[in-house]
Amino acid sequence: MAAHSHTPETSRTRLAAIALMCGAVLCFAMLDASAKWLSASMDPVQVVFARYAGSMALVCLLLNPWSHPGILRTQRPWLQAVRSLLLLGSTMLNFIAVKYLQLAETVSIMFAGPLLVALVSGPLLGEWPGPRRLVAIGVGFLGVLVITRPGFGGMHPAALLSVLGCVCYSFYSLATRKLAAFDPPETTMVYSGVAGTLAMLPLIPFFWTMPQSPLVWLVMFATGVLGGFGHWLLILAHRLAPATVLAPFIYSQIVWMIALGWFAFGQWPDRWTFIGAGIVIASGLYLLYRERVRHVPEEAASARLD
Repeated sequence: MAAHSHTPETSRTRLAAIALMCGAVLCFAMLDASAKWLSASMDPVQVVFARYAGSMALVCLLLNPWSHPGILRTQRPWLQAVRSLLLLGSTMLNFIAVKYLQLAETVSIMFAGPLLVALVSGPLLGEWPGPRRLVAIGVGFLGVLVITRPGFGGMHPAALLSVLGCVCYSFYSLATRKLAAFDPPETTMVYSGVAGTLAMLPLIPFFWTMPQSPLVWLVMFATGVLGGFGHWLLILAHRLAPATVLAPFIYSQIVWMIALGWFAFGQWPDRWTFIGAGIVIASGLYLLYRERVRHVPEEAASARLD
């Protein structure tokens, strides 16, 4: 019979995975803060291009056909293309929204992504949520309404862009899950950077503004490094621990976003953002709990068969 108890080695591995996940969300928080800072002196389209071009350069340096033969071979080229465009759309919408919204507001809305994924996984993947999960999803979306307060004049209309970005990111997550059965994550990561950069190239002549200082150039380059390095840490984390262990630590990003918003821009979220974010995070954590509960009988049955 196989032992299913956690050994010290397993615990250390999971702690390393959690550390990698926390590092990844820190990179993503710093990426959004950099994008917000850059958008004060240039169009968000240029910021998106900088993020993808820098990320592509970093990724291709680490993952290329010479060091990783067959890295560009994919079994689902059209799904790779759709996934890459969904990520590009999410990034574009988020970078435009973050120009007008506080960092904590945009990330709180994006936290609704797992709720939307759980809702649409039924018709798309056959993973239908039960009644308790449906209630949690509904409560989570109520939290988004608390944050955005539509019709009450509480938030900039750019919040709608953040919501649309969340929708794009949710379908991107579903496409990523689907691709995981066919292509390795390194291949998917390369396609994301290359497709995003090539898609933005035709737009750059119409939106390009020459950076006025070395610091601006440095921050533009940093957006690419932060995006690419963050996704690399994410891949490493998921190799060491299952998603159900890592997912709760995604919400630590709200701490970094509040801190960066305060120190870099002097912005502190209002009480509605805190309340709405709390509702969304609590709903997401409950969905994770239900996911674990659903898999306990399967693990127990597997243990009896070993």
